[in-house]
Amino acid sequence: MNTGSNGTEVVVTADRPKPTPDGRTAPAEDGQTDSRPLGSRAPEFVKKRRTLHLSWQVGVFLVGLAVVGAGAAMLVLPGPGWFVIFAGMAIWATEFVWAQLVLRWTKRKVSEAAQRALDPRVRRRNIILTVSGCVICAVLAGLYLWKFGIILPWKIES
Repeated sequence: MNTGSNGTEVVVTADRPKPTPDGRTAPAEDGQTDSRPLGSRAPEFVKKRRTLHLSWQVGVFLVGLAVVGAGAAMLVLPGPGWFVIFAGMAIWATEFVWAQLVLRWTKRKVSEAAQRALDPRVRRRNIILTVSGCVICAVLAGLYLWKFGIILPWKIES
């Protein structure tokens, strides 16, 4: 919240959908609905005390950072790295507006990609490319086997 020129509090509503009469938020430009307003989802008793709310935010940030760090490690180690990173972002989104906006953008992009993937022309192109790649690999493997044959490693004499 910002303080206006006359001392009243002003709520900044950039990219925030307007609430409908039933209390939910209106659909975004792309037709999707965001059912939750932006901002902290901490309990009210936490929000009322500034030091408690600040320590709550620090705790949420550290837990989210640990989860995102574990996900980043899982990108090179075994494990579901991207899933864990997005779980950490969801933890951050319970408290921070920037994380909520990043998650909304990510959800919108994923749903757009899913819609594009279901397009029959895109599916046909992907199937053609996959079959072509498999045929090329099979031809190359056949040429290799025709030229060199199959020699098992434990039967190599030289």
